[in-house]
Amino acid sequence: MNRKALEFWVGLFVAAGMAALAMLAFKVGNLGTADVDDAYKITARFENVGGLKVKSPVTMAGVRVGRVSAIEFDAERYRAIVTMSIDGRYNKLPTDSSASILTAGLLGEQYVGLDAGGSMDFLKEGSVVELTQSALVLEKMIGRFLFSLSSGEKK
Repeated sequence: MNRKALEFWVGLFVAAGMAALAMLAFKVGNLGTADVDDAYKITARFENVGGLKVKSPVTMAGVRVGRVSAIEFDAERYRAIVTMSIDGRYNKLPTDSSASILTAGLLGEQYVGLDAGGSMDFLKEGSVVELTQSALVLEKMIGRFLFSLSSGEKK
């Protein structure tokens, strides 16, 4: 192989590597997907949102139905207020649905999972999801486990 051909293949390999890194950065940063169409906003209050971020997915039955659009702190109730933009195609979510903060995989990103209720009324712009389950924080669980072990040994 002559020198020019070798330089061409090395350059092509480097360019492909840079493109792969760019795609990975967009995937990790949740920047590769567009916002939801014809969205309506709903809110939920959580005691702890863990590592939930703006633009995290909102799913129902494993299907992405929206995205987290804002996370704020309620200074009166000392809770986090999560605002979610739900795609307009999913306008028949029951008002008694529940929201949980879940983790994708063992140490993956966190997202909001909605579970449908049985009401015949549906969530609409400005609705509040009343039934919530906060994020499980690994450090707190380990701390409780270690505390229970140490208190169990004293008996």
